[in-house]
Amino acid sequence: MPKAVILGNGRILVGLDKRAQVRDFYFPYVGLENHVSGHHVHRVGVWADGELRWFDDPSWNISVDCDVKTGTCLTSARNEFLGVQLNLSDVVYNEKDIFIREITVINLFDKKRELKVFFGQQFRISESRRGDTGYYDPRCRAIIHYKGKRAFLVNVRRGDSMFDEYSVGLFEIEGKEGTHADALDGKLSKNPIEHGSVDSVLGITLTLEAKQEDTVHYWIAVGKSIKEVQTLNTYVIVSSPEYLMKTTKDFWNAWVNRQNFSFYGLDDSIINLFKKSLLIIRAHADNRGAIIASGDSDMLQHGRDTYSYMWPRDGAITALALARSGSFNTTRRFFEFCNDIVEEEGYFMHKYRPDGSLGSSWHPWIRDGKAELPIQGDETALVLYALWEYYKLSKDLEFVENVYNSLIRKTAEFLMNYTYKETGLPYPSYDLWEEKYGISTFTCASTYGALIAASRFADLLGKADSSQSFRDAAEKIKEATLSYLYCDDIKMFCKLINITDGKINYDKTIDMSSFYGAFKFGMLDISEEHIQESLKTIEEKLCLTGGITGVPRYVNDNYYRTGPFAPSNPWFVTTLWRAQYYITKAQNEEDLEIVKDCFAWVCRYALPSGVLSEQLNPFTGDQLSAAPLTWSHAEFVNTVIDYLDKLESFGVSKACSPLK
Repeated sequence: MPKAVILGNGRILVGLDKRAQVRDFYFPYVGLENHVSGHHVHRVGVWADGELRWFDDPSWNISVDCDVKTGTCLTSARNEFLGVQLNLSDVVYNEKDIFIREITVINLFDKKRELKVFFGQQFRISESRRGDTGYYDPRCRAIIHYKGKRAFLVNVRRGDSMFDEYSVGLFEIEGKEGTHADALDGKLSKNPIEHGSVDSVLGITLTLEAKQEDTVHYWIAVGKSIKEVQTLNTYVIVSSPEYLMKTTKDFWNAWVNRQNFSFYGLDDSIINLFKKSLLIIRAHADNRGAIIASGDSDMLQHGRDTYSYMWPRDGAITALALARSGSFNTTRRFFEFCNDIVEEEGYFMHKYRPDGSLGSSWHPWIRDGKAELPIQGDETALVLYALWEYYKLSKDLEFVENVYNSLIRKTAEFLMNYTYKETGLPYPSYDLWEEKYGISTFTCASTYGALIAASRFADLLGKADSSQSFRDAAEKIKEATLSYLYCDDIKMFCKLINITDGKINYDKTIDMSSFYGAFKFGMLDISEEHIQESLKTIEEKLCLTGGITGVPRYVNDNYYRTGPFAPSNPWFVTTLWRAQYYITKAQNEEDLEIVKDCFAWVCRYALPSGVLSEQLNPFTGDQLSAAPLTWSHAEFVNTVIDYLDKLESFGVSKACSPLK
């Protein structure tokens, strides 16, 4: 199931499902390692009048949202059968690695009652169930799970009173269902230690008068040693969880509102989704630079891997959204990360782990018996393109000068030289959808944009010869793209071509990226006939007119397709690309109505918490694949800022976008 809320502080990332249960818990990097891993779960439940109901029980009516002002996860959980309501407020403390939940428990019945709130933890420390230990520590009066240099301390308190129920046990091993089953009678066995595949449950007893409420706090402190988490536990108790939650909320409220966007003409649903998107993006950005595509580990249940990697493409587009919203520090760290991982020859590999090591890949190093670089050319290009956009906003000249030789010149020279001398076209690589090998329109267009950016950097630093070389290479790519990749018979740029023994083989699949790339990176003006014809083809043959509408990636896209005869799924990214075209084309405010319709469409299919997935069921609008997808949120942020910039260019409203 998609994650309903993502919380983080740049070192840990916590993902909660639609029933407010923890499903992902990453540390010490955002995206690496996941100590819960999706199909395991951290439970919340209530025992009342002889019955225990965990949150996964259908008797609970649960709604999960994200406070747009503070990024706090807000959950309302009501159980009429038990006569109980729980209101939860969750944060990841911004200064230290602590996940904190505040739970207000309300007795809905007209009588005095004893209630117990239980919290269950299933850890899979360092993504392995072997060798974990969980134990009750009487020194700090908390439960600790540990293995090697990973430790998790779990505590529950009501004011100065600690939890009164606990047990540590085994789950999904040796025939054991899990310690949560031990809580069914409202009393735990207090087993003090276990090792192997270990879980734990803590409980706290509340006596509530009729209609009365009370509040408890739950936290998980994480560190690299038992001593470290014990120190963090003391810190929470001395500072108070209420204070830590307040300072965290104050910080994220200041962060998300630090730029004075006017949001002229946009309703609250769009403004709120813009801010929630920024908070979700930031939660996916590690403080050491990597920006992962998604922390949603549910992908692991349906395939061979997750999206918890830094793709240079996704990262560059997301870094651009952060820069445009004023988060220069996070953006700069991303480019520093890129500077550290770029290959000596000047290209980026498929994807990377958040610690900078090489990620998994399905791109081979050999093709048709010949050695080939297993790369996607647009990934290298987009880093360079986004870096120039960052510089235009930040004017961070010292940083640019520092990375010119190691990143800018190196990648630009690779892109310039990784071309056919006869045609000027880039050598084949994998397309941006990571499926087909060839010379794609999108890669040509993004490479053009990157080389123009490199030329401008060279001009900036007085390197005239390099500037001219980069610009000449860009213009040659533009001419070659027009000559080789535009197809008169389909009235559009083709998806890609391959050249074998002088013969060109065309893949004429109608692909949104071919249209988008041709105008987005400056290769062609929006008014040129090639663009106008391509748009008409896209709208006639690709855009969905039935069901929920929207724009798929390309015709007959089978990725997560709902059935063999179903339409291809619309993506948030490609649907927003169409809106970006109409923003670029607009001549007056009235021309932007179609863009506002697109924003309303995105808001309609976002989760209440603001989460945007990768794609949608074309009939129902249900979210499919990774959720959240950082790229979807980045394109929403970029498109809203494009809209505001356009209004400002019309003179409709001053300083719509304060960073322009």
